[in-house]
Amino acid sequence: MLVGRPGPGVGDRRSTSSTVTITMLPTEPIGSIPRPAALIEGAQGLRARRISQSELDALYDSAVQDTIQRLEATGSPVITDGEQAKHSFATYSIYGLENLSPDGVPISFADGHIRNFPRLTSGPFRYKTPADVYLEIAQRYAHVPIKQAVVSASALSLLYPQGGIPGYSREEYLDALVAEQEGEIRRCLKKGAHVVQMDFTEGRLSIKLDPTRRLLHSFIDLNNLVLERFSAEERKRIGVHTCPGADRHSTHSADVDYAALLPRLFELQATNFYVQLASEPDRKRVLKLIRDHAKEGQWIFVGVIDPLNPRVETPEEVRDRALEAAEYIRPERLGTTDDCGFAPFSDDTSRTRETAFDKIRARVAGTALASTVLGLG
Repeated sequence: MLVGRPGPGVGDRRSTSSTVTITMLPTEPIGSIPRPAALIEGAQGLRARRISQSELDALYDSAVQDTIQRLEATGSPVITDGEQAKHSFATYSIYGLENLSPDGVPISFADGHIRNFPRLTSGPFRYKTPADVYLEIAQRYAHVPIKQAVVSASALSLLYPQGGIPGYSREEYLDALVAEQEGEIRRCLKKGAHVVQMDFTEGRLSIKLDPTRRLLHSFIDLNNLVLERFSAEERKRIGVHTCPGADRHSTHSADVDYAALLPRLFELQATNFYVQLASEPDRKRVLKLIRDHAKEGQWIFVGVIDPLNPRVETPEEVRDRALEAAEYIRPERLGTTDDCGFAPFSDDTSRTRETAFDKIRARVAGTALASTVLGLG
């Protein structure tokens, strides 16, 4: 049974100027799937010069093909490539650039480990591998619509050092960054991505870094500079994902009150919003916030799967979480998703591929159950 919101050429939602009819609640993944051990070992082997780039590329290709095949087997109507070939969800576009230093902004996680964001050392700034490159590879193997995740401009704005770069101003950098992301998203849309998802995991983190919320406001404004370059019709296929991070067994900002983020989040000029919710201790409170602040015409995909919890949810649990959300969000603008990707960083082995696919299978089945209870289909 297919459960999904249509992208290009996929027709299970029909709209007119005044009404929207859905036949099933849509359900979509966020992005990453844990990499096979052979791929992780291959990436280490390349750095140690034990294997060649072409050998690693073959491992990437095999992992993408296997991931897509297994995602399709879950019944998911929309899939990703599992981000198998990405170094991380945040650095894929810049990985391998020569004008970067590894000693940029440190991102601290609750369990004490730190991920260091790189630092730009000189201009000009250009992407090395934009997301549409990964999309094209995935399209070779997929038989259902593909969703493409992209890093937000606000995340990449952290590359520019506070002390500046001689001969390359912050304004020049941000102009180049906005242009790069616009081009990346536009090419993904043109090449047939079901939807392009802007990963905005730094939204909640920004409030932790700057409780005055000035940093958050600047992030929203910067991302809107990108989004406003697209027409209203194009923005129907652009979404935003928010979560408190997920790496190993920990988050970087789950202690930040959602009430500080959500009112501004829905000011982003996107249509689809993928909101971490399954792991929230008070889901009803968050749902009330979403109900009060989401704008008409915005689709809300609520997280019904917790990737950090190794226990696989049952379809009935997913059903109940979706029905709970339907008490606050009208079914014609409601969907389900995972709280986050299952391995946003390529070396994260804290979750298994089997667990990820089992959880996705439960999400798809549980969303179908909820759709039946709601009288859809």
